[in-house]
Amino acid sequence: MPRKSQALTDALMGQCAIARSLGVLSDSWSFLLLREAHLGKRTFAQFRDSLGIATDVLSARLDALVEHGILERIPYQEAGQRTRDGYGLTAAGNELKVVLIAMQQWGEEHLPRERGLSVLPVTRDGHQRVRAGLVSASGTIEPHENVEFVRINTA
Repeated sequence: MPRKSQALTDALMGQCAIARSLGVLSDSWSFLLLREAHLGKRTFAQFRDSLGIATDVLSARLDALVEHGILERIPYQEAGQRTRDGYGLTAAGNELKVVLIAMQQWGEEHLPRERGLSVLPVTRDGHQRVRAGLVSASGTIEPHENVEFVRINTA
């Protein structure tokens, strides 16, 4: 993995929560591992087989997600086998569901494919489609055109 510049390192450790999040979720594999964890994958072999990811890359990404509290190791043992570590989503990992849903929505809208969707967010009970949205503090759903980022002085 390439070394990060000092400027990037400083940004990833700075005040901006977006930049700090990118310090943890800095590559495509991390997001794909999160998707697979939300789809029910739990073991190293399941992640490897579903993504076709090299084992050294998979080990490094799983370790980083565990280190940052997104996944947790959960020991398991299959009959006749040694105990191994499986992986489960933590509360922080579960909260990233909204980020994945927003990414799925954006990709569906701006990068459509003829064959349709391969992952669709739905409710557990009624299997109704869900969407990520922008909700004000008062509970009003706001269109993205009505929302902007502003810098605040925290000093």
